[in-house]
Amino acid sequence: MKPEISIIMATYNRAHFIVETLQSIQKQTFENFECLIIDDGGTDNTQEVIQPILDNDKRFLFQKRTEKYKKGLPGCRNYGLDIAKGNYIIFFDDDDIIHSQNLNTLIQIIKTKNIDFCSYQKQSFKNKIPKEKNEKVVVENTISIKTIYEIVTKKILIASCTVLWSKECFETIRFNENLMYAEEWECYTRIILENKKGIQINSILYFNRKHPNSNTSEFYANNPVRRNSNKDAVLENLKNIQSKKVLSQKLFKYFVQIAYNFRDFNLIDDVFKEVKLSLPIKIYWKFYYKTLPFRIANTRLLKRLKIK
Repeated sequence: MKPEISIIMATYNRAHFIVETLQSIQKQTFENFECLIIDDGGTDNTQEVIQPILDNDKRFLFQKRTEKYKKGLPGCRNYGLDIAKGNYIIFFDDDDIIHSQNLNTLIQIIKTKNIDFCSYQKQSFKNKIPKEKNEKVVVENTISIKTIYEIVTKKILIASCTVLWSKECFETIRFNENLMYAEEWECYTRIILENKKGIQINSILYFNRKHPNSNTSEFYANNPVRRNSNKDAVLENLKNIQSKKVLSQKLFKYFVQIAYNFRDFNLIDDVFKEVKLSLPIKIYWKFYYKTLPFRIANTRLLKRLKIK
């Protein structure tokens, strides 16, 4: 039987975590899925430890990333997208735990609401896996190109592994394989810019494991590959938003601020170069940037005085 949902999971040297992750997927109350495990050239015994699952549950398929795709998470996910058979796509990481009602809840909502995707909530943990809760589903946000500011600024946060997508969302879109961080932020923004519509619900259906070897931990530890990738993703998002003619002054202000936060003058110059501004407007934004440190310091001072 053709699977309704394709789960795509990139993996790299996670033999110590992945079995627990796959077992949580086996506990899904919605059973018509395939789980594509794409190995990124790992050197540990991942295939050996998951072999019993592969032998006994034909919904799970282990593949090694081919040379057609670049090494890294985006390349593995693109490979998975190219071989996926399901009508819906979801990405899971190889070290997390999935709520048993995850797929069942999402497939019902996405079909009932007739939307392109459904985003949900996650909960972090380090050692002890949180207990599952089955709360009443509440729609928190409607997502479309009209909310692009909230998506880009992450006021509406769409995390990497917390969205069920209609496969049509990836009909002409793939992950940027040159990005090693913030690749989902850049990719998902492009999907929404293509007028795809979705919702975000309140339900916690995913538990992400916190440990020092994750991409996010490496970024906050100032790993140069992750940080440079984030800068590239900033420029890609700016370029894509401008091409759709939805770059508001408010959104451009955000890009200037995020470039400033990197303390990278080249990035700031690239942001200004990417957007063709008239001379008066360019002067205004240059002034805005030059005075930004003083205004940030003033805002912090006022907050401290207000607290006292």
